Parts: sequence; C-alpha cells; structure tokens
Amino acid sequence: MAKIRPSGGYRELRSFQIATVIYDATYWFCERFLEPRTRMSDQMVQAARSGRQNIAGGSRASATSSQTELRLVNVARSSLEELLLDYEDYLRHRRLPQWGPESPEALAVRRVGKNDSDPSDRADGSQYAQYARWIDQPDPAMRANALICIINQANDLLDRQIEALEKAFIAEGGYSEQPHAVQGQRRASDQSDGSDKSDKKKAPACPQCGKPMALRTAQKGKNSGKQFWGCTGYPECKKIAEI
Repeated sequence: MAKIRPSGGYRELRSFQIATVIYDATYWFCERFLEPRTRMSDQMVQAARSGRQNIAGGSRASATSSQTELRLVNVARSSLEELLLDYEDYLRHRRLPQWGPESPEALAVRRVGKNDSDPSDRADGSQYAQYARWIDQPDPAMRANALICIINQANDLLDRQIEALEKAFIAEGGYSEQPHAVQGQRRASDQSDGSDKSDKKKAPACPQCGKPMALRTAQKGKNSGKQFWGCTGYPECKKIAEI
C-alpha cells in the first residue's frame, strides 16, 4: 500500500547534515576543553545530539503525522538554541572574544554554508572537512566562535523548514490527521445530497390517525432503552409501532 505522505530521506536534508557537523564538533570540543562528565559538558553534547536526532525523527514521522514531524523539528530547533547559548557562555565566562556577525572570520564561516549547495559533495562526510580549518583548531575560542556561526546557520535552515511544515500541516495534515478531514468531507457531502444517516429511518404515518410518528425510547418496563415509533398525536392517539 502506498504511503499517504513520503517519509525519511533526512540524510539529504541540509539541516540534518549541518546538525551532524555540530554534533561531531561539539562532542570533540567538550572532550578536549571541558571537564568530562560535568553538567555543562553533558548538556552540550546532549543538546547537539538532540538537534540531529530530532530532525531525523521528524522526517521519519512525516508519513504518519505532520503534527509529530512539526513538534520534533521544533524540539531540534530549541536544542540548538540552547547549545548556542552554551557556546556564548563558554566565551563570556572565560573572557574570550566573540566574533561580531560581520567580522571577517564570521563571514568566512558563513560563506562555506552559502557556497555548499551540491548534495553530492556532502555524501562522504566532506561537509565537516569544509569547516575543519576552524572547528579542528587548538584554539578553543576559534572553535566556539565558528560553532556559533554554524549553529546560527542551522537555526536559520530549521526556521524555514518549520515554516514550510506549518503550511503543509494546514493544507493537508498527515496520516493521523487526514482521516478526520476525509470524514468531514464525507459528512459535508452527505448533507449536501440529502443522504444524512439520521434520515435513514424515515418516520411513517400513524396507521390509526394518519399523523406522522416520531422515534421514541422506552424509559421503563421490560422494554426500557428500546426504540419504537410513537404517534405525535399522543396523548389523544396512543398508537405505537415497532421499528
């Protein structure tokens, strides 16, 4: 059976590829420049990992639920925002300079992302190699500053991805949302052509007085809860009929 919506393919997503660079670089940054098993080190690695894994999870979930996909991509975006603050804190607490957004160094890092548009160039992991001149340096300030630039690039990509997902969710939903839309369309169709299910049991005329009969439910006695036809002329006419 064909899927309602395509899923997977996250390895080709630019956001996933750059999130992988961030995760790898963060793992090695914490390993070299932070005390192992400290709260900050653990949180930075987990935030970087969450950014990457939730992009992948959202892509896989897209076949069944647009809402789940959107939620997971938002989690990825939030995780990378936390990581961005951690790198800024690292520089500030050690009184290390942070590059300005228009500094030559920041522009050079951003230029890599703008020029890297061919997915075939990234299939073998060369994406990391393109940033290696900054993120493999022995200077922690250079690594942290470069990663701040790369995280900002990833966040920009995720913001655009989230915007596109929101539009798609409003337009069509996913597997779990579409049945409700289909049901709504069927109900509207039924009402428009006069085939509402509630009209299936057409009220007969009273065989005794000719007035229309109404569907009623017995409230007591051995037939309590059972439906029957009762004359609308009640109490003058007490005629009833089985359904």
